[in-house]
Amino acid sequence: MTRKPVSHPDVSRRRTLKLAATAVLSLSAVWGLGACDQISDMTRPKAGLKFNGVDITGATYAQKLRLKDFDGRMRDLSEFKGKVVFVFFGFTQCPDVCPTTMAELAELRRRLGPDGDKVQGVFVSVDPERDTPQVLKGYLTAMDPSFVGLTGSPDEIQAVAREFKVFYQKVETPSGGYTIDHTAGSYIFDPQGQVRLFARYGMPLDQLTADVRQLLNLPAVGASAAH
Repeated sequence: MTRKPVSHPDVSRRRTLKLAATAVLSLSAVWGLGACDQISDMTRPKAGLKFNGVDITGATYAQKLRLKDFDGRMRDLSEFKGKVVFVFFGFTQCPDVCPTTMAELAELRRRLGPDGDKVQGVFVSVDPERDTPQVLKGYLTAMDPSFVGLTGSPDEIQAVAREFKVFYQKVETPSGGYTIDHTAGSYIFDPQGQVRLFARYGMPLDQLTADVRQLLNLPAVGASAAH
């Protein structure tokens, strides 16, 4: 896939890289988290598989995600065991970072052929004011009918973002509207339901696909969980 240049007014290329590099500092200020503990989790070397993304195997955060989808059904991370799961926080009016991320995930699924059915995209809206269930459903299913969009009250979304150490912030625009600055990366879970990787925005699709293939080759969690 040819990547379009990023001209994102809410998360420009430079600001995206800055968010990826300084997320621990922003999160400490916003959520009151221990920066030293976060840095330790994000940078500690992990034994075993060699990934292109940031290996966060063993992280104690990003454990819980329970919100309603665009059909009003309560969804939980545990129901996706047996698949490699991508969790991305964004908003539908984002002009390029969010649609580029989800479009590339759709392309990744196509590249995997039959194994693409073992990859699940989960989009958590950080803009419940504008991302109604109808808007969220239309936005995601147009890219890939398998994608799941999650939303909730501002407090519910804030709690999930805190659990995932995700930063987001409403920014007013001169026109009187607003945009949202947010962490521009994806969390990736293995088929056993364990968080394994943080994929920064802009990671080459070939590298991302290689990481997913490694995760798909991990031992299965059992026939009852594979669906």
